[in-house]
Amino acid sequence: MARRHQNLSRRTPGAEGVTAKRPARAAGASPVPPKGCEAVYGVHSVEALLSVENDRVEPPRQLWIQEGDAGERLAQLCAIASERGIDIQRSSREALDAVAQGGNHQGVVAFCPPLVAEAEQSLLWRLDDWREARPALLLVLDGVTDPHNLGACLRCVDAAGAHGVIVAKDRAAPLNATVRKVASGAAEAVPVYQVTNLARTLETLRSQGVWVYGTAGEATQSLFEVDLRGPCALVMGAEGKGLRRLTRERCDALVKLPMAGRVSSLNVSVAAGIGLFEAVRQRG
Repeated sequence: MARRHQNLSRRTPGAEGVTAKRPARAAGASPVPPKGCEAVYGVHSVEALLSVENDRVEPPRQLWIQEGDAGERLAQLCAIASERGIDIQRSSREALDAVAQGGNHQGVVAFCPPLVAEAEQSLLWRLDDWREARPALLLVLDGVTDPHNLGACLRCVDAAGAHGVIVAKDRAAPLNATVRKVASGAAEAVPVYQVTNLARTLETLRSQGVWVYGTAGEATQSLFEVDLRGPCALVMGAEGKGLRRLTRERCDALVKLPMAGRVSSLNVSVAAGIGLFEAVRQRG
């Protein structure tokens, strides 16, 4: 269980009504990022992060707000952070620029513990729970190593109400700050299951009644022709490389998206969004 941090305004023992004050920084000095944390920046990303309350995600340890007019515009974010007992620091724009490494931080950066992927066993435990509520809908990524693509896929999974993303421990994008920025809150809401052997996991899913559909350009069957109303997993490979041989062999069927123009393939996150929402459409 993630621990909630203490409020900044703490009463000192034996001094009722006196608020302990934080030592002032020297003029012009920048705050120091907390150790073991990564930076999540941008108003929407930080706002989504502050709204998350689940056992998998620890709240931010610290919030940096740009001094001056930008800080005044972000007063509501400060109020939410204060309610949650998060350390708030005023910072110069230059310090925020350095932390965001040129990204558009919009005057706010949150520092939080890194996201942690869930184990394969957690996925198998939850299959029974999903059977009772609604059929499982999973996205499997094979060899997708770009954090931007992983973040965009997480947004699609969250928007479609799917149950999670499965990735391999090797040849997969890390769950880093870039993923969180692109996902805009979905990285904290959608579980990512990291497995040692992707082909073996697909075989296990099939044995548990989950239909596994792999996407491949040379497939003869369209994605729109298969039944996605039952428990299913959509397997997507990296753009250009596609699915690995062992992954293909563990699929119940290979399907494709009909391409009418000159473009031969779509970005993996776009293809994932189309596939997931086709399942949503079929399920009514």
